[in-house]
Amino acid sequence: MTPSNPSSERFNIGEAATRSGVSAKMIRHYESLGLLPPVARTESGYRLYGDREVHTLRFIRRGRDLGFGMAEIAELVKLWQNPRRASSNVKRIALAHIADLDRRMAEMAQMRQTLHRLADCCHGDQRPDCPILEDLEDA
Repeated sequence: MTPSNPSSERFNIGEAATRSGVSAKMIRHYESLGLLPPVARTESGYRLYGDREVHTLRFIRRGRDLGFGMAEIAELVKLWQNPRRASSNVKRIALAHIADLDRRMAEMAQMRQTLHRLADCCHGDQRPDCPILEDLEDA
């Protein structure tokens, strides 16, 4: 699905944040990264967002919820907005992200296993000797 046509209704940043589930601070950040095009402003300089920008913000938020990095999201936004995109490009990004998640999960499982082993070796009493601290010291 591509972004809908912009409506004539405009929202300030607070309303756009409420409608999209993205904080005003993050909206400004996404704008600074170029994930959102520059938006219209009032005469006093306040940003005005339409349905199209809110829809894009929801897309970005969902990408963040799935753990995609900002560079990946930027690429996904471009692909999403391009009706001539090749789905193979989108799948490539998703598969690379899955591989990264698998790698990180394996690393975390190893950390967990090591910490369990160290915690099992620690008496956890009033004595000062502690295998956990010894392991950290020896690293």
